[in-house]
Amino acid sequence: MKERLFGFIKTYLLLICIFVIQKPLFMWYNVSLYEDVAAADWLRVVWHGLKLDFAMAGYFTILPALLYIVSVWTLAGWVRTVWRVYFGIVSVLLSLIFVVDIVLYGYWGFRLDTTPLFYFFSSPADTLASVSIGFVILGVGIMVVLAVGLYQLFRIMLFSRRFCAMRLPQKRLTVSAVLLVFTAAMFIPIRGGFTVSTMNTGKVYFSNNIRLNHAATNPAFNFMESLSKNKDFTQQYRFMDADEADETFALMVDPAVRSYLSNRAAIDEDHDVADDTLSTGSNASLTTDPMNHSATVDSAGCLLRVRRPDICLVILEGFSSKLMTELGGYPDVAVQMDSLCATGILFTNFYANSFRTDRGLVAVLSGYPAQPTTSIMKYPRKTAHLPSIAGSLRQAGYGAHYYYGGDADFTNMRSYLMSSGFEDIVADVDFPMSDRLSKWGVHDHLVFRRLLDDLRTEADDTTAAAAQAQCRQPMFRVVQTSSSHEPFDVPYSRLDDPRMNAFAYTDSCVGDFIRQYRQLPQWEHTLIIFVPDHLGCLPLTNMELERYQVPLLLTGGAITEPRRIDTYGSQHDIAATLLAQLGLPHGQFTFSKDMMNPDAPHFAFFTVPDAFGLVTPDNQLIYDNRSSIVVVDEGVAKGQNLCPGKAYLQKLYDDLGNR
Repeated sequence: MKERLFGFIKTYLLLICIFVIQKPLFMWYNVSLYEDVAAADWLRVVWHGLKLDFAMAGYFTILPALLYIVSVWTLAGWVRTVWRVYFGIVSVLLSLIFVVDIVLYGYWGFRLDTTPLFYFFSSPADTLASVSIGFVILGVGIMVVLAVGLYQLFRIMLFSRRFCAMRLPQKRLTVSAVLLVFTAAMFIPIRGGFTVSTMNTGKVYFSNNIRLNHAATNPAFNFMESLSKNKDFTQQYRFMDADEADETFALMVDPAVRSYLSNRAAIDEDHDVADDTLSTGSNASLTTDPMNHSATVDSAGCLLRVRRPDICLVILEGFSSKLMTELGGYPDVAVQMDSLCATGILFTNFYANSFRTDRGLVAVLSGYPAQPTTSIMKYPRKTAHLPSIAGSLRQAGYGAHYYYGGDADFTNMRSYLMSSGFEDIVADVDFPMSDRLSKWGVHDHLVFRRLLDDLRTEADDTTAAAAQAQCRQPMFRVVQTSSSHEPFDVPYSRLDDPRMNAFAYTDSCVGDFIRQYRQLPQWEHTLIIFVPDHLGCLPLTNMELERYQVPLLLTGGAITEPRRIDTYGSQHDIAATLLAQLGLPHGQFTFSKDMMNPDAPHFAFFTVPDAFGLVTPDNQLIYDNRSSIVVVDEGVAKGQNLCPGKAYLQKLYDDLGNR
């Protein structure tokens, strides 16, 4: 019995040691993110991370423990074969998780979850386009070496001659019972003890420095936990009673409800009128169902001088406010975007909704906030029922076309775009092979050129008389850039820093595009909207407000006059704001707000893996759901946005689960 019991304990402890060693290696590889961390904090990372290490080691020890019990009754060769195969799989799995996690953290700022699987299986080529072939080969080589090393460690420590020389014990039932008790005891560290709460990644969070909490997290456990969170959306983020969430959410998104409650409060205060007297009058219809959100409130500020302008929405890969001097950023990078601010409409307090393109596209095009534990673009069945700007504009008589130099099948994008109402999608396969020189497909200047060619063809096919008589069909066009993405390899050389040079290249493409567009007859009745998909220019963590500050810039001949707008908003507010400017209904965009409506609440909301941010002029807040910690809390009304942010996220997941 001693051999089996000792082998059981040794297996568990060996796995714990492997997980412990991974932590300083993780911090060492990402040393630029931990260079200001004291030596004692390295030890604290290891110490606090033991809870997840104990749990994950328990999971991996269950099968070996059962094999030890089987060996009490038979020593057939298949038992050892299963043993070796199992630890071979464990070695490969751990090496894969360790290497992918340690490399991606520097880019994404969160520990490994199921996100890379979604990207990889939707389009392996595009997933690998961010890195060089040499880097991929090096990474695979390290994985192989690590897997072989781990397997040899398991073989030396666990497949010893003493183990192989085990004999069948005389008291089989007793030995089996003892081993079964020890196996059952593994559920204690797996569950996280005997308290009400079960083991989760938040249990290892111990510091206000979110990077230290990330370092303490076991990547294998984090990956496993994210797998369990993929589908049961209606049970996630239950912060409060449903009625309380409904009421708070209604105040956040529906200006009609907000106006009604303000009027009621004023009447009660000034005239002491009972609530039931408000059942008549102009606001009566709004009291029947405050969550209906079907009433369209007219936009107070008119930004357009054309009733049905052509609309060109340019989604800039990875752009940030930090690239523009007009927004307090670096000089000499986005010089063309800066110059457009003089003749355009610039929103100065605008935020990205998330951290990756698939999340950003849905936020911009459907007015639907990103989710911290998944991407709705994974589920074509759900995206098919999302509202969309393209769909609303097509009902108003618009045509809808999409231009992208990359793979339109990446992250289910084609499925989403087609269900959104786009009639035509121009992607990499629509360009000659000689143009596909970027790892992401076609460089930005060629994509803009393709759009300009189509515009010139349209101008040639449209007579001046027809244009003056407004007989033309208005068009909605979206251009998605891609060159300012890792590995930042562009046909342009102006700045020494490769990353900044890539953004300067895309910016130069924007300038050239605008210069040529101004020469076309469509310019006078065109609205051009520039907005990033997410920030990618700076290596910031997910828990910094600067990570989400992006420009929203409107230009074109259809705008009224240049101005700066300081209203707070985020990507999913574009839908309601644009449709309101066109006089079109936008009630189906439940989460989108008209930023030009003074009765609407003005805030920015964003999410990252298991965290959310809510930003208003009085409070700028980021909340980590795993640790239940407010990571950022700034402004004159600290903590004010916590409850509204929780209600907003809860209602988002209600909606996600019911689609």
